[in-house]
Amino acid sequence: MEIEKPPVDRERIIPTGERRGLILVHTGPGKGKSTAAFGLALRAHGRGKTVKIYQFMKVPSARFGEHRVFEQLGVPIIGLGDGFSWKSKDLDHSAELASDGWAQAEATIRAGETFLVVLDEIMYPLRYGWVALEPVLQCLRERPAHVHVVLTGRGAPQELIDLADTVTEMAMVKHHFKAGVPAQRGIED
Repeated sequence: MEIEKPPVDRERIIPTGERRGLILVHTGPGKGKSTAAFGLALRAHGRGKTVKIYQFMKVPSARFGEHRVFEQLGVPIIGLGDGFSWKSKDLDHSAELASDGWAQAEATIRAGETFLVVLDEIMYPLRYGWVALEPVLQCLRERPAHVHVVLTGRGAPQELIDLADTVTEMAMVKHHFKAGVPAQRGIED
């Protein structure tokens, strides 16, 4: 590692626009997309803002670490799916759950009562055609101006990337699973 001097001068850029709700996309093959969205949810909740989390692939009865802590904090986290497609016993049912879930999330976004709406793993139902992309884009364009929306999942469509205010692509450099180390509770749940 090369040692560098800390910066002492920096050009200060002063924003000239208005504060408004943002569309944030966390995508890419690396780990941390949902974790980053949950961090934003915690940050907003910590500031007294209303937050609602929709998980498109998790079952409503899921009890992963994030469910436990958000329940303790009083932040709604709603499982809308029946697990990942390779675990599903009925893909038509999975598609129906995703469509119904999108209707719930869209109603929350449009109502304008929630400061931050997280659409966790929505890229899967978009990519599988279970949720049509255009209505999602239209809802994001028409949402109340103060509502922030975070969308997560691999393979974000270009149209969503183009619409978003902030896009972060998580890149996998190295992953313990490839070395044979199984998933760890508290790290991957």
